[in-house]
Amino acid sequence: MSQARLMDGTALARRIIEETGERAAGLTERTGTAPCLATVLVGEDPASVTYVRMKQNRCRTAGITSRHVALPAATTTAELVDTIEALSADPGVHGILLQHPVGEHIDERAAFEAIAPGKDVDGVTFASFATMSFGLPGFVSCTPGGIMRLLDAYRVDPAGKRALVVGRSAILGKPVGMLLLGRDATVTYCHSRTRDLPAAVREADIVVAAVGRARLIRGQDIKPGAVVIDAGYNAGNVGDVDFDSAVERASLITPVPGGVGPMTIATLLEQTVEAAARQLGVAEG
Repeated sequence: MSQARLMDGTALARRIIEETGERAAGLTERTGTAPCLATVLVGEDPASVTYVRMKQNRCRTAGITSRHVALPAATTTAELVDTIEALSADPGVHGILLQHPVGEHIDERAAFEAIAPGKDVDGVTFASFATMSFGLPGFVSCTPGGIMRLLDAYRVDPAGKRALVVGRSAILGKPVGMLLLGRDATVTYCHSRTRDLPAAVREADIVVAAVGRARLIRGQDIKPGAVVIDAGYNAGNVGDVDFDSAVERASLITPVPGGVGPMTIATLLEQTVEAAARQLGVAEG
């Protein structure tokens, strides 16, 4: 069997950001208002600072105004909720991103729920999960949404296929499973208490690895011809899938880095422009 084709998230994300930039420019010209994304960062975690800076740079590329709110690490839940509620009420802000993690002393869910659903461009609120699950208009969680765009770009139709999601986080594992289910896949969730994970992997036509454990999924367990989406990112630029062995059995596979990661940011920016269009009363095609 030949090696798997790489699913190039970097190239696809670049195209999406270019299209998003054109839409943002058109919206700005029509309304006199540029789409605005507010990013909220609690503390100075180096990785989080880097992610936020990357998102700000991509915003500039796409013609989106970026408003950054930096809060001290000692910020309380109440203070963070107040900050987010103020942004939710600000007509000059169209999308809100709370960079996580926020610190163990903060009730992250309470902070997420302070984001107005119409500005939840990262897809983290209960409202967004509900619309994703019911297939209603709304904003998807960015990484799951990016994964679905990758599948579409490579003409992978989930209908009728066995899809395995390894991981059950509220913003990745759970929502990507619901999106796959909405596309008529037969979805199985696995997690830290799953018995005999390799057996589940061997049955899957589509594998989404999203658990945060380096090289957990072994190539020898991949069903020949399966599509492998590695949404994990671990120290040393290593994903949740053992790439070198998996590439010998899969038909399509995402690299780490350069697969799912760029698609997450592209989806965030795309949804920010969509949010701005809705709030400014401009119909999007």
